[in-house]
Amino acid sequence: MLWYMAPPAAFVQKLNFSALMAIMKKTVMDTMKGRVLTIPRFERVPWLIHGFGTGEWSEEDFSKNEEWEDFRLIILDQVHSDTVHRLERPPERKLRGDALITGQPGLFLTIKTADCLPVLVVDEDRRVIAAAHCGWRGTLKRILERVVHDLRERDGSDPAKLLVALGPCIGPDCYEVGSEVRAAFEDAGFPPRVLHQRTLKPGKYLLDLREANRGQLNRAGVKRENIFSFDACTHCCSDLMSYRRDHIKKKRMFAFIGMKS
Repeated sequence: MLWYMAPPAAFVQKLNFSALMAIMKKTVMDTMKGRVLTIPRFERVPWLIHGFGTGEWSEEDFSKNEEWEDFRLIILDQVHSDTVHRLERPPERKLRGDALITGQPGLFLTIKTADCLPVLVVDEDRRVIAAAHCGWRGTLKRILERVVHDLRERDGSDPAKLLVALGPCIGPDCYEVGSEVRAAFEDAGFPPRVLHQRTLKPGKYLLDLREANRGQLNRAGVKRENIFSFDACTHCCSDLMSYRRDHIKKKRMFAFIGMKS
């Protein structure tokens, strides 16, 4: 299995996705069936496996890597909630919620998206990881703050030392929402910069999902320099899946994170 390793993190944060995909296509063989984006800083953690699958990566691709044959794929029944599950072992049934935390090796915490924001979290010192699904509803409920709080209270994590990766999601120029969503974010105390009014569409606004969640992380104590983000709009890039663009309910991209033994 071939992987695409992203450019240095500072570059990734400023790189538009068209350029990123152009580099990726030059780097990866045309015959490769699955493509995964990775964060260089996360690659430096020796016991960690992670990735953000593009539209060409499927659930079947996990079983094609012999090094992962002992891993269990954990997939949530995602419901746009603020429910966080902590795993000590593989669950006996599919869990309903939108975030997972574990300190156990051999589990791939998996988030499925097609416009929403996938988020991966690592505590190198405590050897614990997390994955979260952040749509506008989960963001409004501050699910990432709950994840950081859980890591701090139950694992003794220092939020200032957490490493966080934000995967591809719908961008701030494409994520149109109504006035009721704007009002809900204002009432919840989100800063005005995460929403912008559409000039030609009264009552319509553009939501910056990535910035809304980055702000949550900062508020919870995560350092801005420890947040790594792919500047990728799923709606604009045909290599990524977008429900708003394609209206396909079943197809999703996979973001995942796991610990080696």
